[in-house]
Amino acid sequence: MLLSLSTQPSLLVRLRDPRDHEAWARFVDLYAPLVYGFLRRRRMQDADAADLTQDVLRQVAGAASSFAYDRAKGTFRSWLFTVVRNRLTDHLRRTASTAQGAGGSSNWRQLQEQLVAPDTAAADSAEWDAAWRRQLFQTAAQQVRADFSEATWNAFWQTAVDGRAGQEVATEQGLSIAAVYLAKSRVMKRIKEQIQWLQGEDDSSGVGTKSFAPGGRE
Repeated sequence: MLLSLSTQPSLLVRLRDPRDHEAWARFVDLYAPLVYGFLRRRRMQDADAADLTQDVLRQVAGAASSFAYDRAKGTFRSWLFTVVRNRLTDHLRRTASTAQGAGGSSNWRQLQEQLVAPDTAAADSAEWDAAWRRQLFQTAAQQVRADFSEATWNAFWQTAVDGRAGQEVATEQGLSIAAVYLAKSRVMKRIKEQIQWLQGEDDSSGVGTKSFAPGGRE
């Protein structure tokens, strides 16, 4: 079955080639933290979350040859969310079965509570999408950081992300208030462009940098 994808089409098409190490490295940088973070928030131990993340990435690699881009049929991150959730459920059921077989009743009860119940799907999906937006912002910010001077980046970060007042930052950095606002605008614009490139969608998707970083006080 062809998968319907709406993450950067060019990257996903390139994943069809297992020898395209650059594409796979970019893919892992973008998605591995998303998967790992979701699993850790489900109270998985670090080693277990890392192992399961690798399992999920291997499943993606196995399906990569059938990737097809068709935004109308759904998004890649939705498909990936289903994969992660199913693998987590399978893992917890195996662990719970082992605990029950070993006579660990308290562990069995705890693991039962951890199992991914159907009625939590909507909340989990909303959390996943929020984490995806944060990951997009973080990845885009890392990728454009070298395009700006230290002063410009600091002015942006302290106002847009840390939420500090523009006048306060201007005084501290020895800049004019106009320079601080210009720095914030320039970097935000560049990050937004990078997010759109990573995501492979235009601004009609409703995604923008304001979804990722708290706005600074003007």
